[in-house]
Amino acid sequence: MIVRDRPGLWQLLFALKGSVLPRIAGPILGFAAFSALLVGLDRSGAWPAPRLDATPFTVFGIALSLFLGFRNNAAYDRWWEARRLWGGLVADLRTLGRECQICVADTGRRQRILRLALAFIHLHRLNLRGLAPDAAARAAGAGAFTEAAHPPCAALDAAAAEIAAGQAAAEIDGFGIRTLTTRLASIALQQAGCERIAATPLPFVYTLLIFRTCWLYCLLLPLALIGPAGWLAPLFTAIVAYVFFGLAEVTEELSHPFGPTLNGLPLDALCRTVEIGLAPHLGEAAPVRLEPADYYLS
Repeated sequence: MIVRDRPGLWQLLFALKGSVLPRIAGPILGFAAFSALLVGLDRSGAWPAPRLDATPFTVFGIALSLFLGFRNNAAYDRWWEARRLWGGLVADLRTLGRECQICVADTGRRQRILRLALAFIHLHRLNLRGLAPDAAARAAGAGAFTEAAHPPCAALDAAAAEIAAGQAAAEIDGFGIRTLTTRLASIALQQAGCERIAATPLPFVYTLLIFRTCWLYCLLLPLALIGPAGWLAPLFTAIVAYVFFGLAEVTEELSHPFGPTLNGLPLDALCRTVEIGLAPHLGEAAPVRLEPADYYLS
């Protein structure tokens, strides 16, 4: 995720970090070149281009803007819901640490439960991103569950087994059992919400409609601009292509909030936040908070 204050005018105009421009530069330049070719052929007399009235393009553009606005709202809703769910996971795991401090008398069992919680959050991150265990996950003990059918659930199951063993050993009373199992249920609910978002993309028909319509609009637009704009038609075509394809690309990126993209959620930093919150309950020094590198927080 890009984390930076509002840049100055010069940086605002030319900043590329976090921009979708590098990914849509090809189509923009292609439409500008196509428009320039039509203008050149028209001005040379080799192929007099038809002059289309601009009124249909106005209506067409409004309809396309509505489609893009709808998709942008749907994509941002997914991104924001994903952030809320991860915020809930951070809060639940911090609270789990406090509840274990109160309800679990045995220090060794308490630490095992919390280390399993750390393994879970890293396995959950890896599962959402489709990644293999990295150094941070292995340090949290995630390696013990990588062969399970569903590694995050396996870690939660192991934590539940530790709690049940504590009850059997009379180390956790009935109130503690209810408190801790309710907390695990809340964690599982947040986990399922994240997996629902990751496994249910926006309907593909929206993607087809938006991108096909954008291509059609930008290919026909020069025919409405050749007469009134002349050699400025390529410039105006490029600007329109930047607006439409840029917004379409932004919605595509936001609709996958867990992806390792520049505008995806900072799952590494959120896992580190959990580690910092649980460190006092584990009797360890808190690790250093992750900071943005070149405005990017992973």
